[in-house]
Amino acid sequence: MTPTTAMEAAPSAPHPSPTTPGLDDRITRALVGAAVGDALGGPVEGWTPEQITERHGGPVTGIVGPWYGEDWRTARPIAPYHKGDGHVTDDTLMTHALIRVYEKIRDHLDAYAVADHLVPDLLSPRWIPELEAEALPLQRIFLAEKWIVARLHYGHIDPREAGAGNIVNCGAAMYMAPVGLVNAGHPRAAYAEALEVAAPHQSSYGREAAGVFAAAVAAACRPGATPETVVDAALALAKDGTRSAIEAVCEVAARHDDFASALAPLRAAVEPFDTVGPDYRAPSLGARRPSRLHAIEELPIALGMLLVGGGDYRRTVLGSVNYGRDCDSIATMSGAIVGALGGEVPADWAATVAEASRLDLHSPARTLAEVAREIFARDLERRRAHEETFTALAGTR
Repeated sequence: MTPTTAMEAAPSAPHPSPTTPGLDDRITRALVGAAVGDALGGPVEGWTPEQITERHGGPVTGIVGPWYGEDWRTARPIAPYHKGDGHVTDDTLMTHALIRVYEKIRDHLDAYAVADHLVPDLLSPRWIPELEAEALPLQRIFLAEKWIVARLHYGHIDPREAGAGNIVNCGAAMYMAPVGLVNAGHPRAAYAEALEVAAPHQSSYGREAAGVFAAAVAAACRPGATPETVVDAALALAKDGTRSAIEAVCEVAARHDDFASALAPLRAAVEPFDTVGPDYRAPSLGARRPSRLHAIEELPIALGMLLVGGGDYRRTVLGSVNYGRDCDSIATMSGAIVGALGGEVPADWAATVAEASRLDLHSPARTLAEVAREIFARDLERRRAHEETFTALAGTR
């Protein structure tokens, strides 16, 4: 896979048809697809493909129960979460929180929008599916996400610099799909906005992954997009170890069309760039430190599974789930991208996740589609004003 300059210019865009989903449909499929992927991956997060197969008598093929069965409350006291049975995790909670920020701002976001709106949202009580109770989202999100609240709400750090010092992981990338959808069809704009939004949260390759993931979602929204063109768009923007990891993984993925055969080769391809190490539950001493040579594991694997799945939602997401390790985030990312491409999310999966999580999975999509149209109209006005100003300055017509 090599980037092409052709991806920098948007191709001609045919009108939506029964086989070419429009904006609303793509946003819905992307966001519902991300939530369903998250819920499928949650109960097997942290385990290996071999352990997943042994636990479930074969690969996971749909929604499953908690790994520890009825002991889920006490098996891991530090994380007493009901992962499984269709419950979404913090990936979806953060994604929906970011959509609520867009709903308030109704324009492009920056680091200050995170400080002024996302942080208060994380401190407002909501239904938390894995806790089966109403609680502050802050009480569920991982330590790397709690960092945002600690630095901005309590530390009053400049939002544009607050991400420096946090552990470098997929925390910022996992909820950047809305940025890609607001910038549908414009990967470069999505990349730039996501880097800004992620600044209070992450640095180094964690922040880079947020930008590249948003760009991939935006590229997937282009009519006629394919898994291959999405990867090309990601590579055209990705830097340093992130770009190298995506190249390595996708080169291997292109040789597979069945996720079972791809699991070990994809892990081997990303391993040189992954700082966590072979045992996901016992990270290495060099884990999650800033580096220009490394990458998070989740985004390259999500893009690799997109190629393996050939744009089919089930194959793409189930491959991501059965990969194990941080598979809820991998499936969240791959589910968002394949959904934006037009992949159909199984209706029974979506209904089960919505009911189990007590969430309306379609309302956030409707909200974001409405906001995306408003932002596009503002962008058009701003672009026309700039054209008039530049023409007056440069004397061109």
